[in-house]
Amino acid sequence: MPNKKPDNIVYSEQEGYNSSKLPYATNIGAPVIKVDDVVAWKSRGIHNVNKEFENKFNELKSEYQKLIEEFKWNELVYNARFSFEPVMGEIYHLYLDTDGKEFLSLISPEEWNKEFIGSFKLNSDKKWVLLEKKGLDFY
Repeated sequence: MPNKKPDNIVYSEQEGYNSSKLPYATNIGAPVIKVDDVVAWKSRGIHNVNKEFENKFNELKSEYQKLIEEFKWNELVYNARFSFEPVMGEIYHLYLDTDGKEFLSLISPEEWNKEFIGSFKLNSDKKWVLLEKKGLDFY
């Protein structure tokens, strides 16, 4: 068996000594080849990304709910009765009249005994900003 090479030598008839070209370790002193645990990495990544998406979704949902509430309050005030042109920056108070219709007034709730709904200020965008409301979430 003169052509037999020892086990620790990498030799093939076609390639010759090719240990530097092989994708795996060829001797005992070579570093251990360990397969990375990509499943754990992927699951951590998925968990982190899903958590971020959930946080962003909840943030957008909260903003949407605030926008809907602002829209409803503005619709209520704009549909209320008033016989004056509101001035930007002034505080106005919304009341419920005896006939069940809402009306807007400059008179504060402390000055008379009407059913108070809320206080508003008209901003530069012509949007009514809620300052104070009766203890209800939405009238």
